[in-house]
Amino acid sequence: MATIYEVSELAGVSLATVSRVMNGSSNVSDKTRKKVEDAMAQLGYRPNAIARSLASNRTDCVGVLVPELKGPFFGHLMAGTEEVLRGANKHVILTAGHSEEASEKDGIEFLLSRNCDALIIHVEALTDEYLVQLAKGNVPVVVVNRLVPGIEDKCIHLDNKIGGYLAAKSIIEKGHKQIAYISGPTWKEDSNERLFGHKAALEEEGIEFDEDLLYIGSFLQDSGSHGLTDLLHTNKPFTALICGNDEMATGAMAMARKLNMDLPNDLSIVGFDNIIYASYLYPTLTTINYPVLQMAQMAAQLVLENVYQIKGLEIKHQFTPKLVERNSTRSL
Repeated sequence: MATIYEVSELAGVSLATVSRVMNGSSNVSDKTRKKVEDAMAQLGYRPNAIARSLASNRTDCVGVLVPELKGPFFGHLMAGTEEVLRGANKHVILTAGHSEEASEKDGIEFLLSRNCDALIIHVEALTDEYLVQLAKGNVPVVVVNRLVPGIEDKCIHLDNKIGGYLAAKSIIEKGHKQIAYISGPTWKEDSNERLFGHKAALEEEGIEFDEDLLYIGSFLQDSGSHGLTDLLHTNKPFTALICGNDEMATGAMAMARKLNMDLPNDLSIVGFDNIIYASYLYPTLTTINYPVLQMAQMAAQLVLENVYQIKGLEIKHQFTPKLVERNSTRSL
């Protein structure tokens, strides 16, 4: 196997010059760069990634921690970060935290042990205090889908309260006043914020929030099905159902059809996220757009700016959701 010394000798340049070429330094003339690259090609030399990282104090790898490595939502999150980072010749190391405190900590330790230059993390079980301490470490951290007091400049987040408000407002404007709600888990911040926005819209219109028409789900499809069943068993009438995400809305729609309900004539349904299949359901799902791909891209850009000193990037920390109106709701 060829060595850097042989490349240096064949190209007729110093070891330092070969190192600068391998590390992409601009402080090398095009003529000299070509001589080094030609020598590397002739010798079949491949730079040692470990040696390069020791020389530059960078691995050109960014660790990404997500709750799951499946599903359209987290697929967009992973794709968005990888696309931007790969465009800057950086690589991604992925792992999952499964929304459990121990697993999320283990995932972070794994990424740190791989000498990642930075971490982009979507965590749900770890406390704000833990994240603040993590951000004080030597490895820069970007938190996605969460606003952590004290490290706001390291967060890329969505205004979930506005999203919950817009979902409820859209159904109220269609004349609905008897409105049921299937929430995500109460221990998840985004779930609570969406419900907060929902209640704010009802209060603004003088509509009392009925606790009997609230079902606490899991953000998974089957809890949408179970949720609709439980809500119907209260024997309290409701003409509209708002769900904390599209997966639960999908489950509710499936159960409604199983019960021979005519959507949206018997029940209007609204989701949240605007995942890819929302526009392929029948009826197509009215929902709140969650720009997760753009947020993931922004998180990667924040890393490029703060860690790799790439200038001229426009960084946006808070995103605003928007209503996407389709066919799953109707006016009374």
